[in-house]
Amino acid sequence: MRVLGIDPGLRNLGWGVIEAEGSRLRHIANGVCCSAGDLLAERLLSLHSQLTEVLRRHAPQAAAVEQTFVNRDGAGTLKLGQARGIAMLVPAQFGLAVGEYAPNTVKKTVVGVGHADKRQVLHMVQMQLPGAEVTGSDAADALAIAICHARHMGTQPLRIRA
Repeated sequence: MRVLGIDPGLRNLGWGVIEAEGSRLRHIANGVCCSAGDLLAERLLSLHSQLTEVLRRHAPQAAAVEQTFVNRDGAGTLKLGQARGIAMLVPAQFGLAVGEYAPNTVKKTVVGVGHADKRQVLHMVQMQLPGAEVTGSDAADALAIAICHARHMGTQPLRIRA
């Protein structure tokens, strides 16, 4: 089963696609969608277009997104939430249900520790997906989300009605 992991961000939205067959994982692709435009609506549209192309190109059967944590900057959290909405909308447009995982759950699943740093996450992603050339920390986080979803979901793809 092909699994898409998405690390939402308004400037950089990381994505990673893996193939899960039982407990075996294989890297398919990863990258970062960089938003373009000065206006928020333009940036969101840019992310939507790029992520749509990722789904067209790699045809995942399952998708997962990292949950947003709320911080002191309410405006920043709201903007991140809008990018997260795009990250959930695009897979839904392809008929996929979207799993959601807290950052600590992703880290605990991939690294073994819920408060791992980005360096540890990247290292463990590369250990679990040998030969994967990871585009950057956003893509590494997205691959970790995909791994987490593959480990937590059943073997059947989840579908929603379009």
